[in-house]
Amino acid sequence: MIRLYLKERASWILFFIFSQLLVLAMGYLDTSIPLLSTVYIAFISCLSFVIFMVMRYEKESRFYKRLETLEPSFDLTAIPEANSPFEAIVSNRMSEQIQEFKHQLDQLQISVEQEKDDMLNWIHEVKTPLTTLQLMIDRTDPVLRSQLMYEWLRIHLLLDQQLHLKRIPFIQNDLYIEKTDVRKLLFQEIKSLRQWCMQKRVGFDVSLETEEVLTDAKWLGFIIRQLLANAVKYSENADISIQSTSKDGITTLTIEDVGQGIASRDLSRIFDKGFTGTANHQNHAATGMGLYLAKQVAESLLITIVVESTVGEGTGFSLIFATENELIRIARM
Repeated sequence: MIRLYLKERASWILFFIFSQLLVLAMGYLDTSIPLLSTVYIAFISCLSFVIFMVMRYEKESRFYKRLETLEPSFDLTAIPEANSPFEAIVSNRMSEQIQEFKHQLDQLQISVEQEKDDMLNWIHEVKTPLTTLQLMIDRTDPVLRSQLMYEWLRIHLLLDQQLHLKRIPFIQNDLYIEKTDVRKLLFQEIKSLRQWCMQKRVGFDVSLETEEVLTDAKWLGFIIRQLLANAVKYSENADISIQSTSKDGITTLTIEDVGQGIASRDLSRIFDKGFTGTANHQNHAATGMGLYLAKQVAESLLITIVVESTVGEGTGFSLIFATENELIRIARM
């Protein structure tokens, strides 16, 4: 701050030095003025100027020192009190800018809330004709039914992703931690994918050592749905293995396929929003949202997702659940 202060006052300091040199030059050139007296005057002036600068530094830098330590916020009371007209200008402008930003932020929040409500209403409205369409598909030719149900399922999963995408920012208000039957949840999600699995001739090998976990059933179902859909998508004529184990009070649920696998260069990015992989970059049907949303929900449920994959051999996703004490803590929040 001292260096900045001297830089700010550099023109004043240079002007003072010039004036003292001018006094000394007059004493040197004018023989009627004793040189020693001019030197004495210059010395007293310099000493007084240094003391004045030190005193002014403390007073003038106090406001800006507080600004430097000020945390970014919309709190108007945090703005330091002004002690000079220029500081008052800065303080007033900061207050006006903060008030304007707060107003704009409030307007944006209202707009986002309205957009979210409109999107949720639209999704719920679309689900009605989708249900009707499913009933109509059930009455069609078996071969055609399989193809139509596959496309119907894709639309259903995309709508489901959008619905949960809008709900995730408010997930803490929607959590209900309880004992959840993992087996029942798994078979519900497998049943919803049965037409797709039949078309790709994909089966499931389920072996659960632990069948109950403490979590939110609805949101865990969403995570499992994304992982199962991802496994089925990249599998063909093979079984998907689902296992659960428990050790030291920590339950792990693993979903493993024998599909095409994930390139090692992509493993660190598969949970990024919109990332669709480099191996199938021309796959325009991929949205890159499923694993991203699953990761977001898992973090809120204190679930760790670990992925292991080998290209050409398959991919395994492991859900490592938090201990009961940790879940009880978030349930009370």
